[in-house]
Amino acid sequence: MTSLIKTRAGTIELGKIHPEDDALELMYFGSRGMTRRADEYLAALGLSRVHHRILYTIARGGGMTVSDLLAVLSVSKQALHRPMKQLVEQNYVAITRDPARHRFKILHLTARGKKVEEKASECERQVMKRAFAKVGESGKKAWKAVMAEAATEL
Repeated sequence: MTSLIKTRAGTIELGKIHPEDDALELMYFGSRGMTRRADEYLAALGLSRVHHRILYTIARGGGMTVSDLLAVLSVSKQALHRPMKQLVEQNYVAITRDPARHRFKILHLTARGKKVEEKASECERQVMKRAFAKVGESGKKAWKAVMAEAATEL
């Protein structure tokens, strides 16, 4: 059994090795399709997917610490250092000290960071809205159930 993957250069046929390969392909290529416009926008700013993940998380973290961000993203300090440094230097993220716990650094998006996060996330939301509109409420619920179950593997 094979599957046909559409690319910008044409169609490529991929063989199936395991029964779950079609689901893996849909996960990989679906994710790529969902993030393509956001990634193009971010690239125009000199940013990438990892920068968006950081901005997205901080925007929803309610004044989270660097340790909180590391835990949510499940990355090392070393992996976070470079993209975070870029975001701070380019005025997307501001770091302040927690007045009650001076050793803790609190992360906030600047106005510039909020604008970039909102636009990149909106690109992705639009793809999801269109897909959910096509598959209906039961498809949306099934997708969320599958993704919630997959997320338990963290």
